[in-house]
Amino acid sequence: MADTALHIDYKALYEESQVAVMQLRHELDQLKKMIFGAKQERFVPGNPTDPAQLSMGLTAEQVNATSLVRAKKIEYTRTEAILTNPVTTHPGRMKLPDHLERKEILVDVEGKEGCREIGREVTEELEYEPGRLYVNRYIRPKYVSADNTTILIAPMPERPLPKAIAGPGLLAQIVIDKYVDHLPLHRQQQRFAREHINIPYSTITDWVSNTCQLITPLYQALQKQVLASDYLHADETPIKVLDKDKKGETHRGSFLTIGLAGDGKVHRNY
Repeated sequence: MADTALHIDYKALYEESQVAVMQLRHELDQLKKMIFGAKQERFVPGNPTDPAQLSMGLTAEQVNATSLVRAKKIEYTRTEAILTNPVTTHPGRMKLPDHLERKEILVDVEGKEGCREIGREVTEELEYEPGRLYVNRYIRPKYVSADNTTILIAPMPERPLPKAIAGPGLLAQIVIDKYVDHLPLHRQQQRFAREHINIPYSTITDWVSNTCQLITPLYQALQKQVLASDYLHADETPIKVLDKDKKGETHRGSFLTIGLAGDGKVHRNY
């Protein structure tokens, strides 16, 4: 008996065990697909005798003994929607006001000889020309009388500041830029410099101060109307003020806006 045991074919036994291991691995992979695989890969029990359902080598009795877990059925409704881009109509170009000056620029074609004009395309463009400085030259001829005793010359037209080179339009624009559009005088001075007009800062401040003196009668009339009201309302805003009569760089001032009650039409800045 001992001699017979020595002739056992271990190689055959090893190969047989390897085949069994491979089969078990295949069955394990199939079970994993049933439990964790995608929906189309899962095992769907049907006819236990169907060979297609027993591709793993399981018997019909083993399939019947397996407990089944049923998934909840979910019903849904499929709706198809067609998305279309909304049609938007362009409002067109903004109509330019009729009071603006129109400069017509004719853009013609070459080789129009023998052609007949059937219409015109008109395109309007809003353009801007910066404020233009110019010089008024007052020329006053001088005459001498027949007896050579008297010289005749027309008087100068009345001007806001007779000794200043600034005309009324320029003075008004400087004041409006400063107090209405809040453009400081030093920036206005820089704007003049870009036009190669070098005006000292002290000169511009004198122009503003003297122009304000010219509207003193208007200020007094407005003050009288405001103080005649039964009720006044004011908005006081603190502001830093430079004053040559006060020590230090700046001092605290107040910007007062006072107006009549009710209509709100009359206002005065102090």
